[in-house]
Amino acid sequence: MQSENPAVWNDPEKMQKLNKERSLLEKDITAWKSLSSRSEDALVLLEMAAEAADESSFEEVVSETSALENLVHELEIKKMLSGELDGNSTYLSINAGAGGTEAQDWAEMLYRMYMRYGEKQGYKVSEIERSDGEAAGIKSATLLIEGPYAYGYLKAENGVHRLVRVSPYDANARRHTSFASVFCWAEVDDDIKIDLNMNDVKVDTYRASGAGGQHVNKTDSAVRMTHMPTGIVVQCQNERSQHANRDRAIKMLKAALYEREVEARNKAKDEANSVKKAVEWGSQIRSYVMHPYQLVKDHRTQHETSQVQTVMDGGLDDFIYSYLKNPVNERVATSAGLGDE
Repeated sequence: MQSENPAVWNDPEKMQKLNKERSLLEKDITAWKSLSSRSEDALVLLEMAAEAADESSFEEVVSETSALENLVHELEIKKMLSGELDGNSTYLSINAGAGGTEAQDWAEMLYRMYMRYGEKQGYKVSEIERSDGEAAGIKSATLLIEGPYAYGYLKAENGVHRLVRVSPYDANARRHTSFASVFCWAEVDDDIKIDLNMNDVKVDTYRASGAGGQHVNKTDSAVRMTHMPTGIVVQCQNERSQHANRDRAIKMLKAALYEREVEARNKAKDEANSVKKAVEWGSQIRSYVMHPYQLVKDHRTQHETSQVQTVMDGGLDDFIYSYLKNPVNERVATSAGLGDE
């Protein structure tokens, strides 16, 4: 094992990477062993229940079978997360579509949804950048979601998200349709070599907005970087100094460039870059209908639920699992709507 090599002990970054890989493998192995052991125990209990005609033991077997089905389901999903970067943490950006306050409020609702999802998964969620709307909501925001397989799961969210509701900002209580785009890209390790020529990067500094304290609001500590050859833009304002924000922005830009390179090597994944689609009618991957009925529907997998509030509280597992179990849907562009809302 590399971790037993004394030469590696003097390389903290290498050791940290190996420990991360070992932790993921140990969790998977433990889960498989648990499944095997519990399955054998359930079979023994079933035989004993049959011989003794013990109804309570039968009920216990039924309960354990249900739990084992859930475990198998989770392991199946983990098996699908075998991409080069699936085990990594992820950056997640949200951008409001056209429509002013309506779209900006919807973008903030998505922001809250992903914050809640991260909390439910036990991930660490940090705000990297946030641009508030003039009246309400946000124009854009970027989160860093840290934890095992965060990118593998959340890449299912790439695309345009559509909201249909009675607007709280409309005095006539009319129904409005709003759009916002979501894009994820994996955080890459520092040892992955990315050819980044800083001469190709336009660096702008500006005064951070929103929470952050007196220091943040009175200094041009926020950093925006634009990679001129590709048009990729990243922003960071959550650190206390311009230098720290610059370092984080460079790391984000390298991660975005690496994601671009991975996609270039695999044209079948172009759909994952759906943030490039127009944030408008006909391009949504998922619709959230709050009026005249309650429904969330994913147009790639056709998975749907009437539990809109549960989804908005971060209950995304079923949508993510449906997407991962249907890899063909990653390659099929859909533009299905929901009737004539």
